[in-house]
Amino acid sequence: MAHAYTPGLKVTARTIVRKERRLPLPGETLVKKGQRVKGEDVVARTELPGDVTTMNVGGMLGVPPEDLPTMMLKKPGDAVRKQEVIARSKGLFGLFKSEVHSTIDGTVESVSSITGQVILREPPRPVQVDAYVEGEVAEVIPNEGVVVETEASLVQGIFGVGGEVRGEIHVITDTPDRPLTAKDINENCRGKVAVGGSLITSEVIESGLRHGVKAIVSGGVEDATLRKFLGYDIGVAITGSERKGVTLVVTEGFGRMRMADKTYKLLKSLEGKRASVNGATQIRAGVIRPEVIVPQPKSKEVQKQNVAESGLELGMAVRIIRQPRFGAIGKVTSLPVELQLVESEAKVRVLEVQLETGEKVLLPRANVEIIEG
Repeated sequence: MAHAYTPGLKVTARTIVRKERRLPLPGETLVKKGQRVKGEDVVARTELPGDVTTMNVGGMLGVPPEDLPTMMLKKPGDAVRKQEVIARSKGLFGLFKSEVHSTIDGTVESVSSITGQVILREPPRPVQVDAYVEGEVAEVIPNEGVVVETEASLVQGIFGVGGEVRGEIHVITDTPDRPLTAKDINENCRGKVAVGGSLITSEVIESGLRHGVKAIVSGGVEDATLRKFLGYDIGVAITGSERKGVTLVVTEGFGRMRMADKTYKLLKSLEGKRASVNGATQIRAGVIRPEVIVPQPKSKEVQKQNVAESGLELGMAVRIIRQPRFGAIGKVTSLPVELQLVESEAKVRVLEVQLETGEKVLLPRANVEIIEG
């Protein structure tokens, strides 16, 4: 119970980031261990089998299934073109022949003399996996992928949508508490990661799409804004597969939420540097956080401590993750050992947090998450 808290978000100027880049099916790895790679470099590739189409060729020719193989002009493994004749009946006295044409470009997968069915398969689809972040290949997974390692600045968010993108950091607000407006995003943001403010609105997203912004990173967003953007309600499934033209990363929570000073100052210090951004989020088992990663030159001093192992400590920065002070940020000022009675009439371990306003509050440890850094 001493560690009864929610492991939190990482917001750190320098840490070691390891990214596993794995193919969905066995294929070919293209890089070697120790090789330096850029985010856009392809590190592994494979081919996904094409979709299959089933045709009742025997029925279309009006012949028994066992006679079908003799009617086929194309055999299993042969390539076919759309509208090409693949089977022809013998007809009556050489007349009144029937023909069956392929409905796709692809190959003949199989011919069944039992069902009279012919299976055609479309061409395979190439799949490539890039490195995502600039770094060094730390491990090669034969026929599957690689692990890329880099020293980087890392900012994790509460929630995000959209997949992996890359672009330069561009801070567009002078303060972390002002909501973004459509005017904040202009041609200077094209191809970049726009950062700042306390709220992403629908107008901001539309402006980002018009001006070719890669990602928008801000403190908060409304449920209704996400619903309008995506066209459906966000459920409990993982996000990140959306293809909406821009990736969103929310650093604090839902509603108007001032971006934490530490997060804002770190991103501000990274102005103009190239970042890898991913909005993928999973809030259940196997938590996945949206992230902003900015690779840095190698240094002798890199953060390696695992906060989840060390537990809460005095002076740590934390964020309150439950009402009534949801989203508030402060520092741990006391960690009483004794169990204390809370409003729910349960006895739990608590901690004292001094908020940014100077107010001190006593909370169950499970009501906070650590802001690692």
